[in-house]
Amino acid sequence: MKRQSVILIFDVGKTNKKILLFDTHYRLVFESSVQLPEIKDEDGFPCEDVHALTNWIKVAFEKILSDERFEVKAVNFSAYGASFVYVDENLYPVLTLYNYLKPYPDSQKTTFYEQYEGETEFSKTTASPVLGSLNSGMQLFRLKKERPEIFAKIKYALHLPQYLSSIITKAAYSEITSIGCHTNLWNFKSNGYHDWVFQEGIKEKLPPILKSDESFSLSHRDTQIAVGIGLHDSSSALIPYLASFHEPFVLLSTGTWCISLNPFNNSTLSTQELENDCLCYLTYKGQPVKASRLFAGYEHEQKVRQLADQYNVSVDRITKTEYNSSATSMVISDGVLRKTKKVTSQLHPSDINELEEAEKAYHELIIEIVQKQMISTKLVLQGNIVKRIFIDGGFSKNNIYMNLMAAVFPEIEIYAASIAQASALGAALAIHRHWNNNSMPTELIDLKFFKDATID
Repeated sequence: MKRQSVILIFDVGKTNKKILLFDTHYRLVFESSVQLPEIKDEDGFPCEDVHALTNWIKVAFEKILSDERFEVKAVNFSAYGASFVYVDENLYPVLTLYNYLKPYPDSQKTTFYEQYEGETEFSKTTASPVLGSLNSGMQLFRLKKERPEIFAKIKYALHLPQYLSSIITKAAYSEITSIGCHTNLWNFKSNGYHDWVFQEGIKEKLPPILKSDESFSLSHRDTQIAVGIGLHDSSSALIPYLASFHEPFVLLSTGTWCISLNPFNNSTLSTQELENDCLCYLTYKGQPVKASRLFAGYEHEQKVRQLADQYNVSVDRITKTEYNSSATSMVISDGVLRKTKKVTSQLHPSDINELEEAEKAYHELIIEIVQKQMISTKLVLQGNIVKRIFIDGGFSKNNIYMNLMAAVFPEIEIYAASIAQASALGAALAIHRHWNNNSMPTELIDLKFFKDATID
């Protein structure tokens, strides 16, 4: 039996660790996932077990290579950002893979920003809001100040995607999508490391930068396997859209966080934008991507539970509510939803149809979320003409949300976008030229158009 040519992608999230195989047409032909138990760091804070993760990568890699159904032509990695693996000269982890949610000491934060420009100016320069440990460079600063003897023994600090690659390649490199993701390391004005990285001796702990679309060659069974350097998952998920669409667009990725990404807006972050939770990413080509964040998925989850309790209806039943223009009374003026009367009834529950009232209340909840989303997304629309907004993730399946988004952006085409395993697919596409002789595919994304949902 002839082996099927595939690319192997390790897609490492905080919860699920996935193995995915794509054929030469980028169709998903195999998928499996595991969840690895967390451990605790020296302060008792939960964190990734880097040794268990390393072992999983090694075992899974050998297992796929020995599978007679597949001929692995290439390997790449997609993983969450803001996380360093500290290694010795043999690229063996010597410290915990600290959790980016770990609280950051105020004393160290104050010392840092007082020394380097102050919070506002520094954040503008690095396109990084003040996020504590989520600014991964701050993890290095803290380590140097609090544990200098350990810091001195570290050969390299590798962002997680690049560490995963090093397990296979035995080579240490840095990569721009990981560096450019709210790390406090990158000067977006000069397009290089910020001065503090050199002044604090951090640069010597960061290996050379390799282009995101480069690969190493690994010999196996008389063939050569191209191994990529790995990408930050948020930037990787943007690659299929950049490959498919060339006119300006915004990608609104919805989940716990709803992130509006504009790869065609490279203007410097303003103070107002920073105060409203804007930041910049870098594409795998090194181009700035202006982004804004909204905690809308979390808000939706919490308030739906409250509605379920209030109206004695299941959460699942509420979230399956279909769009119904008569369920709300509102007008749209200048792209703003304006309610003309309160939707939820004041009658005693025994006097009303609880399901009907729950559905009305759910419409009002989505109105409130869309109002906030409109403000958040408009922050990244300024400065250039965007013709389309692609919405993927959980809210893209919500017809109420999608219809109202079309209403508040009447001059922009609104699409629900569906793409399987976007971050993994992006990592595969990034090294296309190293393993795949076919043309880059253009029909990777399923789109559903939503018309202006103006309600009279």
